[in-house]
Amino acid sequence: MQAGELRITPVNGKKALAEFVDLPFRLYANDPNWVPPLKDEVYGLLTPAKNPWFEHAEAQLFLARRAGQVVGRISAHIDHLALKQPVEQGMGPGTGFWGFYEAESAEIGNALLAEAEKWLRAKGMTKMLGPVSFAMWDEPGLLIEGHDHPPTVMMGFNSAAYQGWIEAAGHRKVEDLYTYALPINQGFPELTNRIVAMGEKSGKIKIRRVNKARFDEEAALILSILNDAWSDNWGFVPFTPAEVAYAGKKLKPIVFEDLIRVAEMDGEPVAFMMTVPDLNEQLVKYGGSLWPFNWAKLLWWLNVGKPQVTTMRVPLMGVVKKLQGTRTASQLAFMLIEYIRRDAVSKFGATRGDFGWVLSSNGPMVSVGEAVGGKVNKVYRIYEKAL
Repeated sequence: MQAGELRITPVNGKKALAEFVDLPFRLYANDPNWVPPLKDEVYGLLTPAKNPWFEHAEAQLFLARRAGQVVGRISAHIDHLALKQPVEQGMGPGTGFWGFYEAESAEIGNALLAEAEKWLRAKGMTKMLGPVSFAMWDEPGLLIEGHDHPPTVMMGFNSAAYQGWIEAAGHRKVEDLYTYALPINQGFPELTNRIVAMGEKSGKIKIRRVNKARFDEEAALILSILNDAWSDNWGFVPFTPAEVAYAGKKLKPIVFEDLIRVAEMDGEPVAFMMTVPDLNEQLVKYGGSLWPFNWAKLLWWLNVGKPQVTTMRVPLMGVVKKLQGTRTASQLAFMLIEYIRRDAVSKFGATRGDFGWVLSSNGPMVSVGEAVGGKVNKVYRIYEKAL
């Protein structure tokens, strides 16, 4: 611990923003399970002019310094769409958030949490949820199990010490998020295969690949299903049209038609599953930057044939609300998983799947993860504290 007074100040200006982005690179420099994010992506997430989340939200970033060195960071933020969500789904009036939490010690972490509380309280918030950085669609939750292996693409990583610090500061568990690891090169259990075979005999069901030539239209379709499918889930905040366009632009380079499927019943799109190659298998080599030559390496890997990876991640899937709780919903989920599994193995060389995150309270999706042979390999926790 450095000597000297601990100072916490708002992030203002490019220099402070760079210090905010750079801190994890120092804290995790010797941790083999941390994957350096691309800094340009992080800057884009934090910049109001680039991230349409700011069209319905506001945020303040803070840095902790001691003896001139940055020793911690945190965000405090309010999503005005979340304020309009039902209270029984975890959000609603008075809900503020914190995220991007990093600290060298419990003392520093407590001071940062207190600063976020102060900012949210001044804005009229009555409770705080976190870590959520910035939205549930970005990197939600604190990693509390699974520090012994790297996360897959678009999932977070943090020090194992943080759990004790946060809970000692009065934050209580409100929801856990699971990711499931499963071998995919040997096929799925026989029961799953029988359900898929029955679906294949149905004249009503069609499982199709997305058409990348119509990617904007396909992205809008998928995210409309997502908004409907997830609308009753804990923590749900809908995608706006601007966010749909933004997400589509970010995802397009890692979208492959074989890995994203839409299920139709009698010609109506009713379910989807999105799978992406685990980009972290490449990013871990790049140190957070695509310059000067890493951009060419990444483009070559993505665009020359099919990128060969060990792991595929399923970040999003959904079945429209009117079918949820039915046998048809489970059948569609298993068919989507199996169809994509076949191509992931035969065309991309994948041997492992990473499924999630899944809300611990979402019984049907937990059942799907278990039914295909998945085992929980990481647990992310979201905390709540009254203000």
